[in-house]
Amino acid sequence: MKAQLLHLNSNLEYSFSARRDNTPQYHNRWHYHEELELIYFAKGSGTQFIGDSVRRFESGDITLVGSNLPHYWLFDEMYLQGDALEPADIRVLHFKENFWGNEFINLPENKNIKDLMRLSKRGISLSEASRSKSAELIDRILNAANTLRIIHLLAILLCISEEEQPDLLTSPTFSIQLQDPDANRMQIAMQYIGENYRDQIRLEELASLTGMTPNSFCRYFKSQIGKTLFQFLIEMRVKTACNLLLENKHTVKQICFEAGFQNFSSFHKYFKNLTGTTPLNFQRSKT
Repeated sequence: MKAQLLHLNSNLEYSFSARRDNTPQYHNRWHYHEELELIYFAKGSGTQFIGDSVRRFESGDITLVGSNLPHYWLFDEMYLQGDALEPADIRVLHFKENFWGNEFINLPENKNIKDLMRLSKRGISLSEASRSKSAELIDRILNAANTLRIIHLLAILLCISEEEQPDLLTSPTFSIQLQDPDANRMQIAMQYIGENYRDQIRLEELASLTGMTPNSFCRYFKSQIGKTLFQFLIEMRVKTACNLLLENKHTVKQICFEAGFQNFSSFHKYFKNLTGTTPLNFQRSKT
């Protein structure tokens, strides 16, 4: 997938940046950057797009996004309103792979950190155990100065690198492609899809928004994502259904329509094709 290059402001005082903000609109863009990004959603929820991966994010989630990996955080409407009762609370670290120098990362003792940098190019969602420790260390970085900042960041990376089965987000076949001259088209398309995938997506309207014919848009979308629009939507809806099933607040039939499927039979068919089991069995196996 191609995206717009974002140049992050450098700070001569520190070797990497750390900030806390409550402006989710800042993250609502389809972009990539040289720096790795470690983002902690202390409060906030929505849909995250990372490479060819689409899934929900919730308060408490922490994600590591590798260098030049396109990403986009579409926050739920409740966090985008100017007078939101519960404003978003986001903590973000940006750092280059070699911010501590090439010699340090190439030390034999740091092989696990170097391997983590490589894995991060697929995006990593931290496990519950890693989130607890990392969240505390991120907050320490925000209040630390000098060498302590680097020590805390190193401790976070060590923690993530010790996960036996990291939750990798993008597919193994995903390939990073950079500098798309039509990046704005993909930004428009992703926002439209993210806001409307639970309803009936109208190809003609989506194509019109990007200034293309339906056939041209379909070819363009597949060239960027590596999947057809139909395949992408089905995966989005199935993943949404999985999240709703795990919440266990609605019936399977209610979840079918809440996830964006138009009928129960197609929901069962596509859910089983992608997960290998039925929605009900999936829910029972997770409770």
